Amino acid sequence: MDSDGSSGAVRGARERLVVIGGDAAGMSAASQARRMRGPGELEIVAFERGHHSSYSACGIPYWVGGDVDGRDRLIARTPEEHRARDIDLRTRTEVTEIDVAGGRVRARDLDAGTESWTSYDKLVIATGARPLRPDMPGVDAPGVHGVQTLDDGEELIATLEGVRGRRAVVVGAGYIGVEMAEALIKRGYEVTVVNRGTEPMSTLDPDMGRLVRDAMVGMGITMVGEATVTKVLTGSDGRVRAVATEDAEYPADVVVLGIGVRPETSLARAAGLPLGADGGLLTDRAMRVRGHENIWAGGDCVEVLDLVSGQQRHIPLGTHANKHGQVIGTNAGGGYATFPGVVGTAVSKVCDLEIARTGLREKDARRAGFRFETAVIESTSRAGYYPGASAMTVKMLAERRTGRLLGVQIVGREGAGKRVDVAAVALTAGLTVEQMTGLDLGYAPPFSPVWDPVLVAARKAAAKVRDGAS
Repeated sequence: MDSDGSSGAVRGARERLVVIGGDAAGMSAASQARRMRGPGELEIVAFERGHHSSYSACGIPYWVGGDVDGRDRLIARTPEEHRARDIDLRTRTEVTEIDVAGGRVRARDLDAGTESWTSYDKLVIATGARPLRPDMPGVDAPGVHGVQTLDDGEELIATLEGVRGRRAVVVGAGYIGVEMAEALIKRGYEVTVVNRGTEPMSTLDPDMGRLVRDAMVGMGITMVGEATVTKVLTGSDGRVRAVATEDAEYPADVVVLGIGVRPETSLARAAGLPLGADGGLLTDRAMRVRGHENIWAGGDCVEVLDLVSGQQRHIPLGTHANKHGQVIGTNAGGGYATFPGVVGTAVSKVCDLEIARTGLREKDARRAGFRFETAVIESTSRAGYYPGASAMTVKMLAERRTGRLLGVQIVGREGAGKRVDVAAVALTAGLTVEQMTGLDLGYAPPFSPVWDPVLVAARKAAAKVRDGAS
């Protein structure tokens, strides 16, 4: 029986689409399916275990840091707005089981504690990713926070506004780690970042990550590399007072975990759905789960095709999640759409330092079997004589012999980060670095030198490819 007490047969001809997950991918899929088909043709039921829907998790560090004025600014569409569009969004309701053979899901009302089954004709899995939380003593102590949901953000802000001390430790130096370091600096905290790697931002090659570390140190952030946190130490009141590694202790009034995420696919695994090497769901180009005609998946719980390496990868980004949702909603609504894949473009910042990458790092290229040349150049964001010109470093990888662009990394100040988009387009189009040197990019002294930094790097990479072929 369904949760409304009726069986699928009694429901009649109207199809039911069930969506698990009420954020970017899930609600984009639900909204697009509703645009494709009206309420009389398609019933849409969505389950979300949290209080909120359709919000920007990427914006949480900027809310914590005070750049965004309030939680509601991060919410694109509330549960009430979805319901007004004939989408039955059930918040504070967690799906605990998928019965593929029976075409139904079991869900628990987290407030009432009751459980019920809901049948589906079509299913969308958009369960997102779960933050890594190390299994170590003290990790659940008051004052230790993950940053994944709006509820997490609210709890962290309450702690920051309530504690007396001003010492913060960030565990991990990926995107979340460096963004949270910035947020804490803006709140007047003394910030220590403890990272397992030698350099921050493992999404960059170490030589580029070193530039990030040097800049963060210059901002007053204490950087601790090649260190693993082994426990969280607490005071007599039970609250966090420090984090410990094998070699040292770092005092802390608040701890933020920014170690990374993994696909949240426990439901899918239990249901026997296909998972990839990174633990994400495997789908076809239509975002349909492989081997299952009426089940789709998207967002941070899936693996996607890397257009450069040709391999499946887990790349959790909101840009992808929203595109997945559009594709899924179109297909679930009876239309046709595909998701071609990604090149792995991402941009971030810590204070005034901009960090960008697209395509493959050196170790990615080696893993994929490429032989390649690298070029690293120093340039400026504007003509050198124009006021406000700032330095940037561009690193470019090109395939040996063919000269095909494989990846680009950029670290610099204002005007550096979004230059990566030129490289993302070139990667998607399969351009060589020689072809890139002829791109007709916009120029004026306030915006760029005569030779844009990306093109300077392309020229150097093309020369190295030619030298290697001779």
